[in-house]
Amino acid sequence: MTDPSLQAPPLLAARGLSFARNDEPVFGPLDFTVDAGEALLIRGDNGAGKTTLLRVLAGLLRPEAGRIEVDGRGTDAPARTRALAYLGHLPALKADLGALENLEFLCGLQGRRRGQSPDAAMGIVGLDGYQDALARQLSAGQKKRLSLARIWLSPAPVWLLDEPYANLDLDGIELVNRMVQAHLREGGAALVTTHGAYAAPPVRTRELVMRRAA
Repeated sequence: MTDPSLQAPPLLAARGLSFARNDEPVFGPLDFTVDAGEALLIRGDNGAGKTTLLRVLAGLLRPEAGRIEVDGRGTDAPARTRALAYLGHLPALKADLGALENLEFLCGLQGRRRGQSPDAAMGIVGLDGYQDALARQLSAGQKKRLSLARIWLSPAPVWLLDEPYANLDLDGIELVNRMVQAHLREGGAALVTTHGAYAAPPVRTRELVMRRAA
């Protein structure tokens, strides 16, 4: 039998995490963990707090109460930026930079996954040939693919993916699934929000169902 004291801590854990806006509760308290090689599928209707939860985890919003741990250690927001890569509803791209320039700029700020390059990442997401296209000239689906390339290049072990299938066709949905599978095989983890309209990535998954605060 494995000694529990020798088991690796979860990559990400929330302990009693809650958030309120204008003194009105949005979610919580929540307790969950996400292990290496695992995805947490976060389901819930609009207004249940799914996006807010990811923004709290990413350090963009301050929680009302609770603790966020990475590798078993409590963290502040700046420390979490090195461990968590966030894909939100907005593409987080500089409109007047080329697609490749955007990735090179972000790698300069955030570091880069070992063995990967911005040019290769564009090929992975199906944007080969668009290296010089300005971000503002790309379609919504192409911007989403470029944002996925940014996530792929990040050295952060935990991905926070807010509705990652939005604005993607069936090939794009398969792309997201392949990326999540590859990231988990390398020992990473992912949190994925969904309304339930799309299937979960075909990986080891647990669920967190969020409901509107009473």
